[in-house]
Amino acid sequence: MSLFIPTRTGVSVTVRVTPRAGKTTVAGVRENVLLVKLAAAPVDGAANAALIVLLAEVFEVPRRDIAIVGGDRSRTKRVAFVGASASVMEARLAEML
Repeated sequence: MSLFIPTRTGVSVTVRVTPRAGKTTVAGVRENVLLVKLAAAPVDGAANAALIVLLAEVFEVPRRDIAIVGGDRSRTKRVAFVGASASVMEARLAEML
């Protein structure tokens, strides 16, 4: 099973967030879940905003094409990338890790 699941408009991925970490970074992959550490606290949407900024930088996708479609108040989130392909996203992740 692939980390990035094709959708009607692009791909989606499950992300496990650790807020209040020392720095904001992608920490790896475990059991088809992208692990992300965020320096931001989960207050007033700050961690969600930081997550979108990080994913936009890592995957070279405009922020407007990224949306949290599930779990916006949870540590485990479903994130959608509009117009992206699974193979390109997997390749960018492999370069980064």
